[in-house]
Amino acid sequence: MDPYITDWLNLAIRFAHVITGIAWIGASFYFVWLDNHLEKPPEEKAEKGISGDLWAIHGGGFYEVAKYKLAPPVMPTTLHWFKWEAYTTWITGFFLLTLMFYVGAETYLIPTGSDMTQMQAIAYGLGSIIVGVGTYEVLVRTKLKDHGLLLGIILLVLGTALSYGLMQVFSPRGAYMHMGAVMGTIMAGNVFFGIMPSQRALVDAVETGTTPDSKYGLNAKLRSTHNTYITLPVIFIMISNHYPMTFNHNAGWIVLIGLILVGAAIREYFVQRHFGKNKPGLIVGALVATVAIAIAIAPQKVELSEEQKSQKVSIAEVQTIIEQRCSSCHSESNTDDIFTTPQGGVVFTDAASIEQWAPRIKARVIDAKDMPFMNKTKMTEEERLALSIWLSADKDKG
Repeated sequence: MDPYITDWLNLAIRFAHVITGIAWIGASFYFVWLDNHLEKPPEEKAEKGISGDLWAIHGGGFYEVAKYKLAPPVMPTTLHWFKWEAYTTWITGFFLLTLMFYVGAETYLIPTGSDMTQMQAIAYGLGSIIVGVGTYEVLVRTKLKDHGLLLGIILLVLGTALSYGLMQVFSPRGAYMHMGAVMGTIMAGNVFFGIMPSQRALVDAVETGTTPDSKYGLNAKLRSTHNTYITLPVIFIMISNHYPMTFNHNAGWIVLIGLILVGAAIREYFVQRHFGKNKPGLIVGALVATVAIAIAIAPQKVELSEEQKSQKVSIAEVQTIIEQRCSSCHSESNTDDIFTTPQGGVVFTDAASIEQWAPRIKARVIDAKDMPFMNKTKMTEEERLALSIWLSADKDKG
């Protein structure tokens, strides 16, 4: 596919994915907040079967919201459902996953040096989603659903194993995105397999004049609760491709699990605030854990020996390396078959531009070694060393 067309498809689908995601997450967060802020209703409301109510003000008006314990005695003429936000977010996310990691498997998904074919990569990717979501659906339908802590521990162990397995098969970026795809599909599945059937059962009970079974409401609330704790980790994974320092190393799989727990802890803090409970330890713990992770995975600074420091690398040699290994993706006229515009706004045109981006070269090419992207241009360790020697001499001069 023409890279220019791919870029526009990427933009359109990603934009739609972000917009629908905002709508879904916004609605989800609002209803969790709403449910957790309901207060005991006055007697006249309680006699109507209302279990909680609240007052709010927004946009220059007052709102009175009430929630029935099970269902109203008569179905209202207009009943608003919240489902398409979830479905369209998943659909656009799957299209984006397909475009980036399946159509572009050789660029983004298959590790450098692997003999995996595109079809094999797609099969492994789809298989991981099906197995991951299927396992969750089996577990959440057992008696474990009544033992939240135990279920959470089991899911954490299985998620850690999946994270590790994906990192062994795919590129780090592809592994992270597939972990996000599994979690996002679980969220959409909670709506499709759990929340919506439960809500339809409640509506059917009211329309047929029978007493609604409380298990439907409890099942929907359980699935909704699971979704609220998955939300922040999924958002992190969505933006993680911009921050390769989180995944471009051997510990990427455990870093992912650590940051998933951080996201869940932050969400728990705000859920507790809904009940008027301030637990700053959750936020402090999340921040401390994040800092600890950042320190633990910080790239090792390249230390040159005295002999290496005494060597001379000219700017002409540096320009040759940059031209051969970097300019295909970082020039005014890219020659790469996928990245047709300068990535990250970094353009190498002459010695002055290389000097300008010297700190970036050191951070990404020398220390983190996540550039060139997936080492697509096969930069050698000798070339990285040459750049390091030049940068060291350049720094000494400055």
